[in-house]
Amino acid sequence: MKKAISYCTLFVSLIALVLSGCSKPEGEGGTSTVSGKVYAMDYNNSGSLVGEYYLEDEDVFIIYGDGDNYYDDDYKTSFDGSFRFQYLSKGTYTVFVYSDCISCPSGVEAIIQTFEITSNNSDVVLEEFVVRK
Repeated sequence: MKKAISYCTLFVSLIALVLSGCSKPEGEGGTSTVSGKVYAMDYNNSGSLVGEYYLEDEDVFIIYGDGDNYYDDDYKTSFDGSFRFQYLSKGTYTVFVYSDCISCPSGVEAIIQTFEITSNNSDVVLEEFVVRK
C-alpha cells in the first residue's frame, strides 16, 4: 500500500512539473507582433519648434514581462519611423524610446507604453511615440 501511495505521489508530482513547464513566459517563440511609429518634434536651442517628422534609425526597446528593468530586445526604426517586434508569446510587455529632456539630469527620458498579449496571433499596434529632439 505504501508503494502505491508513493508511486501516486511521484506521478502527480511529475504531471505538475510537466504542466508547469508547458506554459511559455513572455518573450519570443509565439505568434504575435507589436508595432508602432516614432515621431519627432525637433526644437532648436532657443526652444522653438523647427521641424516635425517620423524618426528613422531610432532605437526602440522591449522588455518581456513586468519584473525586469533591463530591455530584452531592441529594433531600429525604418525610414518611416516604424518598428515591429515579432514572434511574441502571450504576456505583458513594455516598449520604450528615449526623448531629449531639458529638465532631466541625464538629458533624456523614457517614453513608455505597456501592453498585454492575451491570445495567439495578435497584432498589437501602439500609439505613436512622440519624442523631443
